[in-house]
Amino acid sequence: MPHSSWLKAACTAATITLAAATAAHAAPAPQPATAKAAAAVVTLRYDDSRAAGWEAAIAAGVASWNQNVANVRLVEAAPGTRAEIQIVATTGWPQATLGPVRPGGQVRVELGSQAVSQGYDKTRIAAHEVGHSLGLPDTKPGPCSQLMSGSSAGTSCTNAVPNATERARVESAYANGLASLVPAAGRTLVDAP
Repeated sequence: MPHSSWLKAACTAATITLAAATAAHAAPAPQPATAKAAAAVVTLRYDDSRAAGWEAAIAAGVASWNQNVANVRLVEAAPGTRAEIQIVATTGWPQATLGPVRPGGQVRVELGSQAVSQGYDKTRIAAHEVGHSLGLPDTKPGPCSQLMSGSSAGTSCTNAVPNATERARVESAYANGLASLVPAAGRTLVDAP
């Protein structure tokens, strides 16, 4: 091989090696927005093992939140594991600890049968009380279109879907994958009329 051909081949090989080395050390490609959003989802577990008779309402209320907020995912806790949201059935009025609950923290939701005996919808009650756990206070009095208006919307109201304002408040509380840095006082909100 003539010297000029050999030199040309050596330069080409060096250029390819340098390009490969540069690519290996280059910054990773930016992730699509959907991958970043998925990484910022806060998973909260709930335990409804002491809420006999409310299982269908809880499942529907949880599904409503999961379908309407993107950065919080509510999942049923495996038996024997710790859950952030403890849901129990009681004979009194529904009530819950005001959140937003953080992963590893704990709040209590009481689904009171007194409201059901007066004609209030079980699924709306469950979704409303879970809303307290996510950091939403009552908005009484309020229309049926506001999930957090609770009992003030009347017994004919069966809406269990948070409105745009309620969704935005929860999204804001759990922005960037973390619950609000300033937790609520943790006071208990009783939802009697």
